[in-house]
Amino acid sequence: MAALLKRLHHISLHVSNAEKVAGDLVSKFKFSLFATRLTDTSRQLAFRKGAAVFIVNERQNQSGVSLNEELRLTDAFDPHPVNVGKNDRDNSIKCLYDVSPHYPVDSVSNVCFEVEDVERSFSTLRNLGCNFMVPPTTVQDERGPVTYSVVKSIVGNVCHTLIDRTKYKGSFLPGFDVIEKDCLPEEDLSCPITHFDHITYVCPKKSTHQVMSWYEKLFGFQRFFIKSDEDVDEGFVVNHKDVGLRLTAMEYWKCSEAGITLPSVDKKEPDCKFVIAESLPGQGKNQVDTFLEQHGAPGIQHIGLYTKDIVSSAQAMAHAGVQFFSPPDAYYTEVGKQQEIEEAGHSPQLLAQNGILLDTDLCQDTTENIQ
Repeated sequence: MAALLKRLHHISLHVSNAEKVAGDLVSKFKFSLFATRLTDTSRQLAFRKGAAVFIVNERQNQSGVSLNEELRLTDAFDPHPVNVGKNDRDNSIKCLYDVSPHYPVDSVSNVCFEVEDVERSFSTLRNLGCNFMVPPTTVQDERGPVTYSVVKSIVGNVCHTLIDRTKYKGSFLPGFDVIEKDCLPEEDLSCPITHFDHITYVCPKKSTHQVMSWYEKLFGFQRFFIKSDEDVDEGFVVNHKDVGLRLTAMEYWKCSEAGITLPSVDKKEPDCKFVIAESLPGQGKNQVDTFLEQHGAPGIQHIGLYTKDIVSSAQAMAHAGVQFFSPPDAYYTEVGKQQEIEEAGHSPQLLAQNGILLDTDLCQDTTENIQ
């Protein structure tokens, strides 16, 4: 039996310069810094937009700033500096709710799930042959305990923290200094992002089946068809000039002791899909090959953010300095494309101006890499 997952809790990044990444998340993508953990050996910053939560972990002594200093919001975040957390002298755990990877490049490397029983999940997964990087560990403060463990994924440097916070009464996690609501800036409504839409793994050729089988066996993931007519074995194939990709998606079951439901059934919780991307054989070098070369291994290439209004979100981000890829003009003049866009209730001119693609009932816009 697979381990039972309740929901996606957060996604972790490991970077050399936390302030640079934090500045981009706040000023460009409209996330809010809401919790911090500062020690002599680590800096962990938590950002939220809707139900989407990022934890940015800074590698030790990489920023040029002493980690035992108080962290202050400079003008990169807000014109008025605000003290958001003091150093925690307990540095026995360098990276709480995660592991400190020895990795040469910045990387998104942890997808954290909430579970109802970490000990049970640990026992189940260990019997299935899982490699645990952190055994069940309990952290607590005056608001209660949280138990977590960290399991190594089959995909490159990706790992998964399994966390049980059912007995915790606080707003986030023990060990983090949560910023008081009165000190938080008002939410930017110009960019109505609500949750993580999908996470894309980049993997070597012919490895999709192995990755999907691992997630199905250990966590009960199920196949999700990107297009209704896609081939069961081949997945969704994108084969255009300079682009040769195979995309295969999966989703996790939302489970609890009370019963088991599919994500598509329970709309109270936002869904997040997992997409596996690999190059087609016999094609030239593309974005998948470039990622594998620069990252040095398979891993998380990009994260999709769900928005209620993609046009206003794209415009707000572009105005804030986010750079988007621009599709060729011919895309919007393809036979039937203009009619398809209008029938979906969108303006072809607006989509073209903002570089937004329409595929059946899905609109998407792709940013350039965050450095």
